[in-house]
Amino acid sequence: MGKMRAAILTSSDSGYAGQREDLSGPAIRELLEKNGYEVVHMVVLPDDREMLAAEMARIADEGVAELLLTTGGTGFSPRDCMPEATADITERAVPGIPEAIRAYSMTITPRAMLSRAAAGIRRSTLIINLPGSPKAVRESLEYILPALEHGLEILTGAAGNCADNIPAIDDLPVYPV
Repeated sequence: MGKMRAAILTSSDSGYAGQREDLSGPAIRELLEKNGYEVVHMVVLPDDREMLAAEMARIADEGVAELLLTTGGTGFSPRDCMPEATADITERAVPGIPEAIRAYSMTITPRAMLSRAAAGIRRSTLIINLPGSPKAVRESLEYILPALEHGLEILTGAAGNCADNIPAIDDLPVYPV
């Protein structure tokens, strides 16, 4: 696979206001670059559903990146709205990714069940909500990155269908009945 482009969107009122340093976005960047991704865009926005949705849609619609990872805004706080903003703009849901993250994270902390993270596809961009803490971001991303490569190759047309490795019916052995 060639270098896939990635964008990182942090949802944080205090980060946007300059009152708190974003540590999760840089943690995502470090892991992505270590795994061969080119990070082409990073932004911190407030926990505002319309602003988050508009930026995610822009990234996908303008073809900025094949992978868009978000951090923050997936909890129970009244301002947490990343899953809703993601659902507002995605064309197809990809529930298996956040389900896998939650299942894996449950082996680390029972609080993982409190994540409301979502994932979906808009055009040729895969959007995944990650947790807000740098530790949880690292654990989640390290777990899913190996599987993402194949999905992104299929999404972008860099690889054929998953069924391409299945032999044709004429190539199967024939057994007497």
